[in-house]
Amino acid sequence: MEVIQGTWHWAISGFLIGLIMLVLTYFGKTFGMSSNLRTICSISFPKKKIEYFNFDWKEQKWNLSIALGAIVGGFIASYFLMDATSVLQINPKTIASLQQLNIDVPNGKLGPDTLFSLENAFTLKGFFVLLFGGFLIGFGTPYAGGCTSGHAISGLSNLQIPSLIAVIGFFLGGLISAHFLIPLIFGSL
Repeated sequence: MEVIQGTWHWAISGFLIGLIMLVLTYFGKTFGMSSNLRTICSISFPKKKIEYFNFDWKEQKWNLSIALGAIVGGFIASYFLMDATSVLQINPKTIASLQQLNIDVPNGKLGPDTLFSLENAFTLKGFFVLLFGGFLIGFGTPYAGGCTSGHAISGLSNLQIPSLIAVIGFFLGGLISAHFLIPLIFGSL
């Protein structure tokens, strides 16, 4: 169990991801979590009304198993493979940055309650942050031709220039958000 529960070296994880990408390329498949949303919507909505969902979703049903595997794997890892006494360790510099923005320390959780609680979701600021963030993700992912995992893992491994441009954009957007937008939005809490 220590092998499963312990931290793996980045080279092992990278090798396994690369191996999976080679297998997918061999079978003519591309990986991306956001394409599952399109597949689910194609199954659910009438194809004639929305052109974007008008494709043969049955060719993408294999990708739904990856999404299901991620959900089941996360559940198994969090409920059966984690030690109940271990606490998520956060870099002290990150804690200091959060405190400067008046954001509480997560105290072992994945995210602070100031950002990720139902209570704050129903405030005016929280509602607009969720609405705007949801719009950016819902519109931006199809507009960019995929999500971060699709471009960074699948697109770059296939040497696609649009994926390289998208990944550079993701990093620049993350830097701008971390250094300018988040302090602007949450600095006044």
